[in-house]
Amino acid sequence: MNLLEQTAAKYRRLRLTATAAQLADLLTQAEANELSYLSFAQLLAEHELEQRTHKRIALHRRQAAFPAEKRLEGFDYRHQTTITKRQVNALLDFGFIDNRDNLVFIGPPGVGKTHLAIGIGHKAIEAGYKVLFRTALDLVEDLELAEMKGELKRRVRQLAKFDVLIIDELGYLPMSRQARYNLFQLINSLYEYRSVILTTNKDFTSWGEFFHDDNVAVPIIDRIIHHSHIFMLGGESYRLKQKTAG
Repeated sequence: MNLLEQTAAKYRRLRLTATAAQLADLLTQAEANELSYLSFAQLLAEHELEQRTHKRIALHRRQAAFPAEKRLEGFDYRHQTTITKRQVNALLDFGFIDNRDNLVFIGPPGVGKTHLAIGIGHKAIEAGYKVLFRTALDLVEDLELAEMKGELKRRVRQLAKFDVLIIDELGYLPMSRQARYNLFQLINSLYEYRSVILTTNKDFTSWGEFFHDDNVAVPIIDRIIHHSHIFMLGGESYRLKQKTAG
């Protein structure tokens, strides 16, 4: 084993795997640019940090379980005129996450609510936050299964480990009494502790319809909107418009 291989092996033992894998190329780059010892040390550190950042972002994107590749760069603000690019960009300093605030996108199907939620989720991950995406139906089923196993509190704690929980399409289907209770337990545990990004086709005055119980709807709404940024989206369904145009 030559000196280069021995040095790379030592980097791997130090868990500097990115540096170990590219050590030969980094040495060549340093020699070609006649870097000082300090500059070379900085090059190694920057390379390792950059590769770790890429790995972390890739891991957190997999954990987020986004259902589709939706980015803010692809959002059509010309079609959706009820929210502006300036309003969305103002959210990207992620003060709402640091302050444990919520985002609520309300509007009919197809106007871009889910696209915005996923797009903001991607940006949050790039900024170092952990995000989880769940449709309301999947989330309710997840909590019901945990409750049946006697593990509801444990599952709620697991969900609360994420900085942001995206709950998509709340309000499309009615909820059972147990499902309402489970959702309240989750929302109550996240209140002023984590951020929620919520998309729904119902304004708050109609939430009693799918909860079938205003006594449950009111405390859930109260905890969601107490610290929240609410956006009302309108217009024709973008998906329907694309289909009819084709």
